[in-house]
Amino acid sequence: MTAATRRIAHRLRAGAPHPARALGVPFPQSRRLIATEALARTSTQTPPVQAPLPSSGAGSGPITSRMDTLKDALPFSDFLTDTFSRQHDYLRISVTERCNLRCVYCMPEEGVPLSPSRSLLTTPEIVLLSSLFVSQGVTKIRLTGGEPTVRRDILPLMQQLGALRPHGLRELCLTTNGLSLHRKLDAMVDAGLTAVNLSLDTLDPWQFQIMTRRSGFAAVMKSVDRIFELNRAGAGIKFKINCVVMRGLNDHEILPFVAMTRDKDVEVRFIEYMPFDGNKWNKGKMFSYQEMLDVIRAEHPGLDKVAGHKNDTSKTYQVPGFAGKIGFITSMTHNFCGTCNRLRITGDGNLKVCLFGNAEVSLRDIIRKVNRGEPIDEEAFEVMKRTAMAEMEHLSPSDQPVMLAPNSQELLDIIGLAVKRKKEKHAGIGELEHMKNRPMILIDSKHTVHHKANAQPQPMPRFQWDHQAGIASSFPSRPTTSRMRRALGGLIVTGAANAPSIHLCQFSTTPSTPESNNNNINNKEPINNQRKPHETTSPAPLQQHLTHLTPAGTARMVSIASKPPTSRLATAKCTVRFANPAVVPLIRENQMKKGDVLGVARVAGIMAAKRTADIIPLCHPIAITHVSVELEIVEAGGVEVTATVACDGKTGVEMEALMAASAAALTVYDMCKAVDKGMVVEGLRVVVKEGGRSGRWVEGEQGGG
Repeated sequence: MTAATRRIAHRLRAGAPHPARALGVPFPQSRRLIATEALARTSTQTPPVQAPLPSSGAGSGPITSRMDTLKDALPFSDFLTDTFSRQHDYLRISVTERCNLRCVYCMPEEGVPLSPSRSLLTTPEIVLLSSLFVSQGVTKIRLTGGEPTVRRDILPLMQQLGALRPHGLRELCLTTNGLSLHRKLDAMVDAGLTAVNLSLDTLDPWQFQIMTRRSGFAAVMKSVDRIFELNRAGAGIKFKINCVVMRGLNDHEILPFVAMTRDKDVEVRFIEYMPFDGNKWNKGKMFSYQEMLDVIRAEHPGLDKVAGHKNDTSKTYQVPGFAGKIGFITSMTHNFCGTCNRLRITGDGNLKVCLFGNAEVSLRDIIRKVNRGEPIDEEAFEVMKRTAMAEMEHLSPSDQPVMLAPNSQELLDIIGLAVKRKKEKHAGIGELEHMKNRPMILIDSKHTVHHKANAQPQPMPRFQWDHQAGIASSFPSRPTTSRMRRALGGLIVTGAANAPSIHLCQFSTTPSTPESNNNNINNKEPINNQRKPHETTSPAPLQQHLTHLTPAGTARMVSIASKPPTSRLATAKCTVRFANPAVVPLIRENQMKKGDVLGVARVAGIMAAKRTADIIPLCHPIAITHVSVELEIVEAGGVEVTATVACDGKTGVEMEALMAASAAALTVYDMCKAVDKGMVVEGLRVVVKEGGRSGRWVEGEQGGG
């Protein structure tokens, strides 16, 4: 037994608590929230911290009095309870996008584009968000990645999170590939680590290098042995090995993994291969749960089912007489969405309520409002803590409140809206394989599981957007469940990896009129410029003929599961008209200050076509096979944009073509607006459509309108 092991064993036998107490501000035992106005009174000599923006709809009183009202969230926070009564007490936080392996099912061989460092959450920001979630009832936090052990300050971060354990946090867990874990494991146990999920897909060193595209099998096994050694000393680390099973690659190793549980207290969990961007998913590679079970029962016919917790993601079994257990994570064939209690925060600070949902909301951007939009670094965090401690000097230690970000109310409102928006279940296997989503490495550790995402959304009301505050002015400071449900219908979130944003969808389920469709701030012009002032739309037929509306008038995505895939094509056009004749020569001679107008616009159009499903809520993600964007200068003084998109799929590409044309036109506008402020973008339309049941349609031909 090493000296470190003896030290840990002695401390555990003595009943000493984990030493991680780095946050510096005691937490109450209840979930009472107090957010100080620390930054509002911070000295001008301590930039960059500034007073927080008040939550929309809140009064002018101190934040502490408003936040005191949240103590009635007991016994479990309404903010973390969805419309299906699922209580989310488990938070997974991706602490880095980087990984020192390149597993074949997780990410492309060349890796993925990484976010700029300032786009990622800082340690203080992770601590503040974790504190907020724990105050609302989260009892389990799991650190994931990428590979969390490659984060430089992973140990200080774990120490600060470990300080939450006496105040509601019961489990501090880690998901890792184990490559460098053995060097940091002892310190992590000191910090409060309670559980390790280690990703290991093969027991063959050569196969390991094939599956991970890296060497390092010996280092991983060294980490496995160290966990067993610490547990023999009494560390009590819950240990699970996660194995993604792929047909023809490692399915022959199922029984050797089961044999590991004969003498070792470990749970080996077999995971069905799941589709993510860049992992070249193929249904033929998926080895199903039932097939795995058949393989094991052929060797161990006495395999017993083990009763588990209601929120377990795996189906657990045990071979009689074996010390360990085996489990199956059946994400693809037998979902467990009905008992889902998990939320995720991505490395760039986006909240995901479902692993396979592509809707995200940026908590990072909200929490940074208190620091003028800048990352909250250690210096700013210390200012917050000092001010908060000074305000609480008159309180006894047992009465001192939890220290949260000054705008925690706003964070909770947004979190509550997102949680209430969580769907009943995720899409089926046929839709998941075509669904646009982040690569796994940018969401969470590679062995996490997903939740349900296919129920009908609530009706979508209209909201007013506060562009200065960046929030919806109609958001209540503490919405009730029913108000939260109604408000949530208008929240449409897009989640580009480097630029997450929140938008409010301004359409109603009521029949439209020129007035109700008006987006003009002065309410003078109808949105349809072709409509005469005295004309109105006829509301009666709308809900009868639009397939994207249910009989009750709520929006929904139309199922295309039964449609046969065909070759499809669409071409869209629009024109940018110039008011200043000097623009055309500048474009031709490439003299615009912003650069090559036509070249940049062409790239913008292609990129926009590929992101259509992220922007238009009810569009299906599709696998585009070709995009072309052509821009031609017209003699009358303008640029004509023609975008053509093709795919082999179950649905058309008209929206992708329209998106490409409009994005290219807007890029021309943006690059020329310094010279010509009178430009007009006009005539956006589909001119050709091919494929599907309707066949070929060409603008102006018979039946073409």
